[in-house]
Amino acid sequence: MNELFRALPGLLKQFDDNDNVREAVVFAAWRRVAGDSLNPHAIPLRLDNKHLSIAVASEMWKKHLQSLSGQMIFKLNSLLGQALVTFIEFRVDEQRIETERAGRREKQISEAELEEIALNEVTPKMRRAADAIRDDNLRYQFLLAAGSCLARKKKLK
Repeated sequence: MNELFRALPGLLKQFDDNDNVREAVVFAAWRRVAGDSLNPHAIPLRLDNKHLSIAVASEMWKKHLQSLSGQMIFKLNSLLGQALVTFIEFRVDEQRIETERAGRREKQISEAELEEIALNEVTPKMRRAADAIRDDNLRYQFLLAAGSCLARKKKLK
């Protein structure tokens, strides 16, 4: 992922005249700068010239983020390798935030589903080998780990 973000300045230079690419890259940079703790509460809406509009969950988030906007602009532009954002406007839009959160929940796989996927990948040979583990919980954790590894390998192919 770090390599992708290091490539952003070159990508921006290559598509300098494309507003859609510029906006998509700024949105990706915003998500990176905002991080996991802030992303559920602040969603990029639009890049117009060098003004970035961000939807926030509440007036409290708006005030808090306005106080940090200078730092966020600096981090964004540093990541992008050029000054693509000079101002961030925070707009309270609870509906947009809730819609985004609902979409993210739909995409997430439950823990039970992950366990089922992992256990489906376990081969009979692995199960026989795991039978040597006397502790039931440890045996189950071993099978989950092995199955998860196999499922991940299968997904990468």
